[in-house]
Amino acid sequence: MFLNETIPLYINKFVSSQLGVLGSDIAAATIVIVASVILAFIADLVFERIFLHYAAKTKYDCDDLIVKALTKPIFYTVSFIGAFIAAEILFPGNFAVEVVMGLLLTVLGIVWILALLRIDKILFKHVFSSLVRKTDSKMDDELLPLFKNIIDVLIVFFGFLAILKGVWDADILPLFASAGIVGLAVAFAAQDTISQFFGGISIYFDQPFKPGDRIEIDDGEIGIVQEVGLRSTRIKNLENNMIVIPNSIIANSKVTNYTSPEESMLVKVTIGVAYGSDVQMVKDILTRIAQSVDSVLDDPSPYVRFDNHGDFSLDFAIVMWVTHPGEKFSVINEVNTKINAEFVKAGIEIPFPVRTIIRQN
Repeated sequence: MFLNETIPLYINKFVSSQLGVLGSDIAAATIVIVASVILAFIADLVFERIFLHYAAKTKYDCDDLIVKALTKPIFYTVSFIGAFIAAEILFPGNFAVEVVMGLLLTVLGIVWILALLRIDKILFKHVFSSLVRKTDSKMDDELLPLFKNIIDVLIVFFGFLAILKGVWDADILPLFASAGIVGLAVAFAAQDTISQFFGGISIYFDQPFKPGDRIEIDDGEIGIVQEVGLRSTRIKNLENNMIVIPNSIIANSKVTNYTSPEESMLVKVTIGVAYGSDVQMVKDILTRIAQSVDSVLDDPSPYVRFDNHGDFSLDFAIVMWVTHPGEKFSVINEVNTKINAEFVKAGIEIPFPVRTIIRQN
């Protein structure tokens, strides 16, 4: 059924040729059991005295723990293989013995599944967690246990599939089909959650922004990123309110990052003056105003641009740079306030649209 008779038959024939047929089965089984026990103790000794000894000299704890996690499974594996071969030599083709040995091999498979789960826990606790702490990312902290749980599920799932196929020679194709149907049903039922999850994954790997960045999304909402989670991103807007945006939405939106690649930001203020105004005087006044604002950088220096002959005004633009995006609105406020005051002093008119309606009789 599930037993490979090649090795037991080869051992049995070899012992028979040396000892004769009488008692060859018992002798061969005894030799196999004794040899497997000796090999098991040698493997245990190697792990305890050599591998663990050198692992203890390193500065890492994970290698010691991994060696300890592998010691007993390897000991049991060598011992069980010897018992399996000996049983096949003594009771070839016996269904009851095959069932008992199948149960023992199933236990051995479960031992290895538990050992792999333990190693997975060791790696995530001592290796991956230390790497995550260096990133200072909330997303990393959330992804780490998620990935660990996924790997644990895969270890258990494929481990039991290996036991069913390798030990009991079971047909596992229906299990894969059932798993596919269940997975499809779960995907349809939780498609919003899944889309948000993969949106978070895409944000994590693409990194269009990080906590502390000032961003603007498609709908015009501007704020500072507070936290990037698996399902949503939290942004504190200009009104000091927290906005929670699903990652599936923000991952498919146009995002303007005002903080990256540099925090310095261009600020433009437009102003129109009446036709007939002295253009050079207007430019000089606007330049002095921009240079007088403390938050405006000297390098690159601010400048005034004559943009357009509008329908009702001559349109100018003041182009300035500020150190941080948070200074944008305070600079605009200060510049506009000074423009109004200086234009009043200089007698420069700021026009407004005028329409003349002619009534015809």
